[in-house]
Amino acid sequence: MSTLIVDDQVTSASPVGDAEGPVTDAPLIYFSSVSDNTHRFVQKLGVPAARMPLLTKEPTLRATRPYVLVLPTYGGITGKGAVPRQVVKFLNDEQNRVLLRGVIGAGNTNFGETYCLAADIVAAKCGVPVLYRFEVMGTSEDVDRVTTGLEEFWT
Repeated sequence: MSTLIVDDQVTSASPVGDAEGPVTDAPLIYFSSVSDNTHRFVQKLGVPAARMPLLTKEPTLRATRPYVLVLPTYGGITGKGAVPRQVVKFLNDEQNRVLLRGVIGAGNTNFGETYCLAADIVAAKCGVPVLYRFEVMGTSEDVDRVTTGLEEFWT
């Protein structure tokens, strides 16, 4: 039995995952919605990165080495459904959970207490640190801090 993340709640069940899906050895894995805000931030970092599929019906990406996860928060001011379903599906693969080493959250300070809530939820449930939080697409200062932080994190 494994602990799974389902709809922001912990559940015990057999491991699930799509062993047939694409694999990646990127040290940074991220989800970005159609807004591409998180995607644009990750591109500015200039590090090898893999993007999760946009649709949950697509095969799940599978990590083959330790990685840092970058994800946005959904749900606005209520925080309901804060962790995107694509990330839930990805982390329901036991191998992906085991290889997770840290989380970087994207959010919007307009949503107050739920700012970067998804990062906090994933970090707590997977027992890893939140390494950084940035707003929307991040600033050049955020890019510099994350780039430097990731270099230090992996050494």
